[in-house]
Amino acid sequence: MQTCKFLPVTIPALIIYTSMDYLEKAGRVLDIEIFELKRLRERLGENFSRAVELIKETADARGKVVVVGVGKSGHIGAKIAATLTSTGSPAVVLDSSNALHGDLGVIADGDVVLALSASGETEEMVRILPAIARFQVRIIAMCGDPKSTVAQNAHLLLDVNIEQEACPLNLAPTSSTTVMLALGDALAMVLLEARGFNKEDFAKFHPGGMIGRSMLMRVHQVMRPREAMAIVSTDTPVRDVLKAMTGVRAGAAVVTDENQRLLGIFTHGDFVRHFQFDSKIGERLVADLMTLNPVTVNKDKLAVEVLNLLERHRIDDLVVVDDDSVPVGIVDSQDLTRLKLL
Repeated sequence: MQTCKFLPVTIPALIIYTSMDYLEKAGRVLDIEIFELKRLRERLGENFSRAVELIKETADARGKVVVVGVGKSGHIGAKIAATLTSTGSPAVVLDSSNALHGDLGVIADGDVVLALSASGETEEMVRILPAIARFQVRIIAMCGDPKSTVAQNAHLLLDVNIEQEACPLNLAPTSSTTVMLALGDALAMVLLEARGFNKEDFAKFHPGGMIGRSMLMRVHQVMRPREAMAIVSTDTPVRDVLKAMTGVRAGAAVVTDENQRLLGIFTHGDFVRHFQFDSKIGERLVADLMTLNPVTVNKDKLAVEVLNLLERHRIDDLVVVDDDSVPVGIVDSQDLTRLKLL
């Protein structure tokens, strides 16, 4: 009976890393990518401006950007296309593997093709270039080698060359994809400004989630109504102001004149601060302690303006007024979480 002999297996020594080692290695990755981004920033030139103008002219003429890439460049291309589309410059992704089997139908004369390839010699990309050239389109190459096939067959070259990938083996696409993604973001954001794309336009394309709620809803839809407000006159003692606030479970009272126009605001925080130095604050008139000319927002403004004002002025309560400066509601910052605006 023949017996099997097993060769001895050499088990590599286990390398033990500490938390500090991990942080150091992560820092190295980030340092390399930051370095490559700085290099990209330094070589931005006229071709970038031309690319912006070309895409702007195409979008204004109701054309689109067709983004094509292979592998990791394809993933980055999909993100760039999504960013362009969501910020007012329509873009679609062309699947390079299916391009020659019908998917070229997404291209129309007058479009712009954004071709992503770090090497510029990716087989699938090189193979579909002649087919794309049959259309009346402009090709913008986002490529790392100006002498490559992709770069040489493009009308414009956006240089994304790198000196080193952040991969310790210098193999996995890391720095190269970061540079592509950042340049795509730069294109989309410059185009956004160049085409006059504003918050209202943005809201149209993002109706769901927090963005949609905060940008499509109006202030009168998120405020507490007038009947839920504590409204007092200037000659009201602070003790009565507190009762009014407690009655409607509000953290602030609005002070108005005889014509119901807004004069000031008195908050629970104001009471606490004054109470530290004046134990008889309850007998004082609210007119002596209120904040004059408080921050307000018109009831018909977009709800996103509420977020901006609360953050800018670091306040918790925002008075809502109509066109005659009459208080019609109040926004409590605590309500924004319930309404999923924060």
